Amino acid sequence: MSLLKVDGTKIVNEAGEEVILRGAGLGGWMNMENFITGLSVALTRRPPQQASGYPGCEFQIREALATSIGQEKSDFFFDKFLEYFFMDADAKFFSTLGLNCIRLPFNYHHFEDDMNPRVLKESGFKHLDRVIELCAAHNIYTILDLHTVPGGQNTGWHSDHGGHLANFWKHKDFQDRTVWLWEQLAAHYKGNKWIAGYNPLNEPTDPSHSQFLAFYRRVYKVIRAADPEHIIFFDGNTWAQDFSAFGDVYKEWDNTAYSIHDYSPFGFPAAHEPYVGAPEQRARMQRTYEAKRAWLDERGLCVWNGEWGPVYARKQYEGERTDEINKVRFKVLEDQLDMYSKDRLSWSIWLYKDIGFQGMVYVSQSTPYMKLFAEFLVKKHRLATDSWGADDTHVRAVYAPLIEHIKTEVPEKYWDIYPHPAYRLGDRAALLARNILVSEFLVREWADHFVGKTEEELDEIAASFRFEVCEKRNELNRVLMENASASAAAR
Repeated sequence: MSLLKVDGTKIVNEAGEEVILRGAGLGGWMNMENFITGLSVALTRRPPQQASGYPGCEFQIREALATSIGQEKSDFFFDKFLEYFFMDADAKFFSTLGLNCIRLPFNYHHFEDDMNPRVLKESGFKHLDRVIELCAAHNIYTILDLHTVPGGQNTGWHSDHGGHLANFWKHKDFQDRTVWLWEQLAAHYKGNKWIAGYNPLNEPTDPSHSQFLAFYRRVYKVIRAADPEHIIFFDGNTWAQDFSAFGDVYKEWDNTAYSIHDYSPFGFPAAHEPYVGAPEQRARMQRTYEAKRAWLDERGLCVWNGEWGPVYARKQYEGERTDEINKVRFKVLEDQLDMYSKDRLSWSIWLYKDIGFQGMVYVSQSTPYMKLFAEFLVKKHRLATDSWGADDTHVRAVYAPLIEHIKTEVPEKYWDIYPHPAYRLGDRAALLARNILVSEFLVREWADHFVGKTEEELDEIAASFRFEVCEKRNELNRVLMENASASAAAR
């Protein structure tokens, strides 16, 4: 055990020895996301589709479940889910791969209520403390990642605000509350040497490209006043990809690293060409990666890759093409790791556990959780209501007239709205019409599946996420373990 700190471009321990953090993000846990913490089902007589989970955002399903089965039972279910999602068996397995760090994304709702702001909910520490301690027992560092803040710091569903605007940047009180929360967190975790550091804000999309720096200045001062020792990891603007607006502010800070997110398009279904690892493809991947960190490298700053990684095909969706598709995805994975290893880069792959799309381990189709929602998910897949991994084959004709209407009435130069290119015209229409509007009507239907369930049955459903009943993505885990072993041997 050793407190970590930043020394130039490196992370080092108390003896000054370099420590390269390699691990994963525990997405879908204390910040639930509909594509991660969801349910998948084999669809008969339907074209291949991607996995999806509950409709809408976390706050919506929590409210709906409380309405359907009562607050007490709802609280029981979600508490058991948080317990089973990561336990000692998970930490033990993770450590056997030679990985040494887990990024812990969490939602501010665990620590503060919108209708009772700036009143700390001590219950929020229950599972966060538990997992930090489990990881420490297996020699795993943790990075605390505030993934969701009041108003939403970005336009994504994972900011749990239920809309399409990042209102965190429009209301000072949202920022004030977040600074207050980090003051509480830093005071609570001061001195814990198994915490590698704090990641104060995930993937900001600040359209002004200046307010996020003012916020970073404020939160840095508050954290440092409460905890002068832990590393602070700051994401770049626009999905942790743009540092061009930072100016000289980094000179005001010490013990600070900077987070890029390096998802390669080659690792996703919409890749513009099949990846074969050709020299020109690897060069393109290298250029994209280097462009994200170029500003930081020019100034000799410490870089951490907070999110990256391909997604994977599954036999229930892609059938006989599954192995062929995943062979390509694992090649992307290996080539990305090769780049990172040459730079001695610290990283956290996205992600550790989910329902089968991206995780190192994933929930089995045979579990009560998966079986409960089988028929509902056939409809949900067909309606393509999730932002991530949706197939709009069955509903494309429904939304095409809306998109054509906008194209007819609005000049093309106005189609791109920040944060482009993530939300081009068609994507924005899908976000508002499918992912928000239609999803909103499905939330209560999702929750009503729990009506009549006893606490014992609710416990069994939540236990579907236990490590012992999950399946392992063996090839992914093999690649990560071999990379960690090779890196350890090279030191």
